[in-house]
Amino acid sequence: MVTHIPRTFLSSFEHWLIKQRSRSVGSVDETLFDEVLAQYDTHNEAFVHIGLSDIKSAFETGPYEFIRRKLNKHFSSILVPGFTQSFRETGRYHAEETKPELGAFSGLFFEDAEYRTPDPLHSVLVDGKYRFEGCNFRNTFAEDGCYGQLESDNVLYLNVGTQWLVSTQLHYIEQVLDVPYVSVVDIEGTATFDDGKTRQIVQRNYDKNKWLYFWNRKKIVRDVLEAGVLDHHRLNGLNVYAFNAGDFRRWIEPKIEVDPYYLVQ
Repeated sequence: MVTHIPRTFLSSFEHWLIKQRSRSVGSVDETLFDEVLAQYDTHNEAFVHIGLSDIKSAFETGPYEFIRRKLNKHFSSILVPGFTQSFRETGRYHAEETKPELGAFSGLFFEDAEYRTPDPLHSVLVDGKYRFEGCNFRNTFAEDGCYGQLESDNVLYLNVGTQWLVSTQLHYIEQVLDVPYVSVVDIEGTATFDDGKTRQIVQRNYDKNKWLYFWNRKKIVRDVLEAGVLDHHRLNGLNVYAFNAGDFRRWIEPKIEVDPYYLVQ
């Protein structure tokens, strides 16, 4: 029953050590960066995770304005996590006033976004025309929810300046494939949405021990790179990762069917 625990603990500890390491990013030629992004110009939308510190080191300029300009050049809609985990404790959320709590880029993008999905925990900020019409907003990682739509649309996930691969789709995959270390919980609270109306809601989301079941990102990246499902560009220390949400699920699902703990050991 618990034979997986030593392996998952070792993987989690190894990644904790990696997270403590400092890393250096050198100067990157802007033209080279444009050439990398141009490889994905066939995509109208990109769901991005951005590390501003590494971008600042690479291009020696205002990192937020720089990456916004580059993303706008290559994509018509930019999607960004607007996550607010505080709802789990406070039970309160306001779409226009509760600022994103994950990463400096999301906090700045919040001021520019045209649209925010009505999810008090894992909202998606959008600048552009892409929308999530008809999605199940009360069950964050359901197949008929927003992240299910990202999978169905095979939306591009793009990381720039992150320490390692970052992807909210992994939470989605864990829930829809019913891995044994993740449970689904209902969180009650009060939410005020874009229409100004305040409602009592029940938000369904995931729950797991993140310290024991930390994703084995090194293994995932290695395997997905070898399968040709993930691109990893190393630009003088600046990481750029790219994959399509639907392709990623189709590749990883058989792995989890064989080993339900594949992602975490």
